[in-house]
Amino acid sequence: MIINQQLLDSLTLQAKQNPRLRQAYDLRNSSDDQSQRMLNALEPGTVLPIHRHRATSEVTSVVRGRVRQNMYDDNGTLIESFVASADGFPNFYVTPCGMWHNTECLESGTVIFEVKDGAYEPLKAEDVMDV
Repeated sequence: MIINQQLLDSLTLQAKQNPRLRQAYDLRNSSDDQSQRMLNALEPGTVLPIHRHRATSEVTSVVRGRVRQNMYDDNGTLIESFVASADGFPNFYVTPCGMWHNTECLESGTVIFEVKDGAYEPLKAEDVMDV
């Protein structure tokens, strides 16, 4: 499969039409594939709460656009924040297993590539931080 401009534009259009202002595109081989590989089109204003993944690290690459990645301690204090962009550095980063984090979309048309271990499971209440 080739990830081309047409696919990215289609995902962006879907994200703009989605009330959540984001749209995922599954890149697994089949539903039996026990990994998570996806493109995620994000639009400014999408809400990605502070959350953590206790069973896996999260690897992200910015394919198009810009995001701000925020990392927090267990008390919700911001401990690191950086902008990642497709045309700059960094454009690839790893969020360690168990790290509280969230992503802010900074530019319309942003698409990220995300990889995590294990099958998809919705976040549990204890893995979303109330702030």
